[in-house]
Amino acid sequence: MSLRIVSWNVNSVRIRIALLRKLVEQSQPDVICLQETKTNDDSFPLADLQSLGFPYIVFSGQKSYNGVAILSKQPISRVNCLKVANSEDKRHISVELKDGISLHNFYVPAGGDIPDPEQNPAYGFKLRFVEAMTEWSDELKKSKENAIILGDFNIAPLPHDVWSHKQLINVVSHTEPEITRLNKLKDSYNWCDVARHFVDSEQKLYSWWSYRNRDWRKSDRGRRLDHIWTTPDLKPALKNFSILKDARDWTSPSDHVPIMIDIDL
Repeated sequence: MSLRIVSWNVNSVRIRIALLRKLVEQSQPDVICLQETKTNDDSFPLADLQSLGFPYIVFSGQKSYNGVAILSKQPISRVNCLKVANSEDKRHISVELKDGISLHNFYVPAGGDIPDPEQNPAYGFKLRFVEAMTEWSDELKKSKENAIILGDFNIAPLPHDVWSHKQLINVVSHTEPEITRLNKLKDSYNWCDVARHFVDSEQKLYSWWSYRNRDWRKSDRGRRLDHIWTTPDLKPALKNFSILKDARDWTSPSDHVPIMIDIDL
């Protein structure tokens, strides 16, 4: 069974129903994982999204902040929401796909502007969040469960994951403490970073461009904040990876664009 899976920080699901429709029409995904849905569960636009061809939808949200959802054309099971780092924030949801493969959708905190946990508690929370993900990954490895993790990790780990490694080395999302922790998470189960499996690490690769850029395409000051990883045994099943860069030019876009994989399960 071949699956096309999309991950997208949609930056408010209710505002971007039309863009989700466009995504579905253009890319025909089988599964869509959304972050930053920004709505309570009782206001989630379930019927609108089901009308796009996704009868199986699970979500966990909160008003104005955070929120995650998984939309699927295929039946899903074992829905779970972790309280990562003992937080009540709605930043994780998971399901089981066919053949027992789990799919985990994470929304890592942005971490504020000051890269100092004492001056900026949001940055400290971000570091603890990724540490907690690593503890979870350690347990997952013990179970030998095959899994896909994805979402807005809010960290660009490699020099060419940002427009200027030199200028951003002390900017939150590309600081050494964040990168060290994300690498420790990656190493904990030898996760395959799908983007860099297909695209050489010496090539610039971004999934986010700030709203502050008047001409985002001309300046191209991006960061690769969105990720899809698989456990090692799934690496041979990977067929393709793409970043839907043109979505940044859609009407009233998110500052993130969708990323997509094709995988044979």
